[in-house]
Amino acid sequence: MLSNRSSITLLLLAIAAASLACLKQGESAPVPKVDNGWFAFDPGHDSFNANCPIDLRSLNEKQAGDGGFIAAKGSEFVHSKTGEPVRFWAVNGPPGDLKDPESLHLAARKLAKYGVNLVRIHGGYFDERGDVDPARVKHAQDVVDAMKQEGIYSHFSIYFPLWIKPKADNPYLKGYDGNKIPFAALYFNPDFQKQYRAWWRALLLTPNDKTGKRLVDDPAVFGLELINEDSYFFWTFADANIPDPEMRILESQFGAWLKKKYGTLDAALRAWNGQTAPRDGVAEGRIAFRPLWNMTHEKSQRDKDTIRFLTESQRGFYKETVDFLRGLGWKGIITCSNWTTASPEVLGPLEKYTYTVGDAIDRHGYFDDDEKGTGQGWSIRDGDTYADRSALRFESAQPGKPKEFVHPSMDPSYDNKPSMISETTWTRPNRYRTEAPLYLAAYGALQGSDCIIHFAFDGVDWSVKPGYWMQPWTLSTPTQLGQFPAAALLYRKGLVSMGDLLVNLNLKPSDLLDLKGTPLPQDASFDELRLKEVPAGSSKTTSGIIDPLVHYAGRTNVNFTESGGPNKIADLSKYIDHAAQTVTSSNGQLRLDYGKGVLTIDAPAAQGVCGNLAASSAGLKDLSITSNLDLGSVIAVSLDGKPLATSGSILLQVMSEEKASGYRTEAAENGRKRIVSIGHDPWTVKDIQGTVRFKRGDAASLKVTALDLNGYPAGDAGTAASLTLKPNVLYYHIHRQQTAQSK
Repeated sequence: MLSNRSSITLLLLAIAAASLACLKQGESAPVPKVDNGWFAFDPGHDSFNANCPIDLRSLNEKQAGDGGFIAAKGSEFVHSKTGEPVRFWAVNGPPGDLKDPESLHLAARKLAKYGVNLVRIHGGYFDERGDVDPARVKHAQDVVDAMKQEGIYSHFSIYFPLWIKPKADNPYLKGYDGNKIPFAALYFNPDFQKQYRAWWRALLLTPNDKTGKRLVDDPAVFGLELINEDSYFFWTFADANIPDPEMRILESQFGAWLKKKYGTLDAALRAWNGQTAPRDGVAEGRIAFRPLWNMTHEKSQRDKDTIRFLTESQRGFYKETVDFLRGLGWKGIITCSNWTTASPEVLGPLEKYTYTVGDAIDRHGYFDDDEKGTGQGWSIRDGDTYADRSALRFESAQPGKPKEFVHPSMDPSYDNKPSMISETTWTRPNRYRTEAPLYLAAYGALQGSDCIIHFAFDGVDWSVKPGYWMQPWTLSTPTQLGQFPAAALLYRKGLVSMGDLLVNLNLKPSDLLDLKGTPLPQDASFDELRLKEVPAGSSKTTSGIIDPLVHYAGRTNVNFTESGGPNKIADLSKYIDHAAQTVTSSNGQLRLDYGKGVLTIDAPAAQGVCGNLAASSAGLKDLSITSNLDLGSVIAVSLDGKPLATSGSILLQVMSEEKASGYRTEAAENGRKRIVSIGHDPWTVKDIQGTVRFKRGDAASLKVTALDLNGYPAGDAGTAASLTLKPNVLYYHIHRQQTAQSK
């Protein structure tokens, strides 16, 4: 079924294409009309020739896997042959409608150009009954082959509960009716686990028809993700979501666990002071589960035993599956899951603890615009409402509400393992999407994040994908993929250095199982598709003992250890000024003014500003930036590895904001906007405005070449001493002028 984000995206593409194909006879497609002050973003055919300063293909290996399987070494990913650390700037993709090798290779070449070195292939390898689908397995092999030719690794996510709605005759998921989703079932149902392992065997062990090679042996495969967005500790774990036959399996397992601890179930009930639950079946050896809210707020002895059992069950499934995959011969990375919980303070650290049997700790997080309407969460349509929302200002999804100090970029490390975020984006149509690439790159580099996977690369072209609706996650837009070159280079090469370790916590699992919680909760950041599962009245934000703005100042680490030990919490007042509404990174390279909505980057090889440019002084070490734009991004990055003060090759990348041609809104209630027209192709970009001046003594001798929208030379733009930004140019190459001798 097509119920996950990736499959929804494919469905959307097909419907959008059909809507255009169904023009009446003699009727032509509408001619794009560009608003005054905006220009059409229509790069046209890309020849991928060598004369392209924004082309980052050279950052990748000649072929993915040349350095061996990717491994975890301490808190970093490394090439197993060389030990060289590697960060992944990645996308969910490629689009599932790309079937032939030529189109897959085109997608791979484009991604490599824009700095991508990993794709997360998010989809099942089974039909609607759950049986292995050989055609999908073959397609997975084709994707890996195409990507690795451009130095791009592949990461497989093969199971998401929303992909299956078991019918009444399903032999391994009993009690379903074709409408319910099997939340949590994989953790406890042995028959379902057997079928699940058959999917992995088919994917990893099937020989390629052309090469004879199996994916399990291919070092171009980065990793395997065990389960997407599911947990015992999220709101979906509830009696209403799990049919009686399935719940009885888990209740019986809990009963057996309690008998082992207390001797009998009657003894367990006495230890619980007689506390019962409606589904308890003591005579049948079953003990039921209280709602998560009650468990995390009341914290009775029954609740503590319940959480301990669920933790052991979930962690046990992950450990058994890791052992199974290693038994198949898998040598690369394994991640367990990536979901959030009903209580970031109490259940959040336990969720992460269950993941530590894997090689890296994964998470998801979206910065949403609270879009509401028909098909909300997966489509944008005329009549829908939403709220523009700046992450740089920590704006609430509800206009006028207090700031929410929570964001998916906040990234604690756990047990000194690599950290990754396998789904993230600013959802459309939020005008502040401009913030996303540099925001994620800069703070990912500061915190030492090891992999950032943007959702979702849904098309090789730059189409708005018009129809009667559009999907909210597309990456092939000016503000997203269009800003990847500088952002990817900054992140992958560490042009912003890692910050100091400001928090180092030692949490005892026994204390966590006693429901004592953590002083550093990693708060949830939902996308609209999952928000509907959160009960009314539940809070998306929490207040921890440790200021959450610590993540904008430096690194944090959480250790799970029974030996305990002293916690380290630095004096954060040196970096965080709530009165001034600023956070300065411990390395001095980033400064966030969350009152004005301005991020300033001032590192030796990367300098710029993002957000409200008109409110920024932007007096950087090696350049100055002035602009009247209230939303934009200007960043200079070294292309030759040298500091900007001496570099002979610099990319200057600029952006304002984007919208579809013909996009129109009107004022709605409570500061929101109502979409009058979702618009059509092509994308448009607000005219760029501003001046950039380099402070180097040789600035007047540094030539500036304007580049076209594909990044190829398009004309002389003067020198670096004073560059007036052109309205429709997004990239400039700043370089030393050739002398007669060098020509």
